Amino acid sequence: MPRLSRSGFLASAAALALAPSALADPLADADLAGARVLVTVELLLQDFYGRALAAKRLGPEGRDGLLRGRSNETEHLAAVSQILVGAGQVPATADDIDFAYPDHAYDSVASIAQLGAALEQLALGAYLGAVADVKSVALKQPLARIAACEAQHLGFFRGIATGHELAQSFPDPLTVDAVSNALDRYTS
Repeated sequence: MPRLSRSGFLASAAALALAPSALADPLADADLAGARVLVTVELLLQDFYGRALAAKRLGPEGRDGLLRGRSNETEHLAAVSQILVGAGQVPATADDIDFAYPDHAYDSVASIAQLGAALEQLALGAYLGAVADVKSVALKQPLARIAACEAQHLGFFRGIATGHELAQSFPDPLTVDAVSNALDRYTS
């Protein structure tokens, strides 16, 4: 009998917590549109973490942080994808999107940390905006919890890039349109 890993269990639990079938009312179109954007954010982050790991520029502690971050993003992707699946929609996959990054983005520890901080700032803003905008009250708490995790990732990269893990007291939420526009820099 196959064993379920801790991360697999957590991803399944998060997906069930976000499943629209568990909600009393169908999700608003705006909630589904927001979920589609969050899926794209998570796919971008997974791609980034994979490339950052493949670049082998960070030492053991940095590698551990990248592995943990990628694991978190896998769980987040499962959860936000389940919002769409539960509503009878098919979420995007990595095969649906071509990712693009600035030249030399993975050439050094500093460039990886700067890009990681920029992407995690985008993710944090996306989730904070989703918490503010989502119509379904049942989605607010899980999305807020993901935002908290993205803030931890941002601190990790800021610590590497600047030596200071903490920054904003009140990070800015982003609208779906602002997130979509920001994603244009990294997708084609």
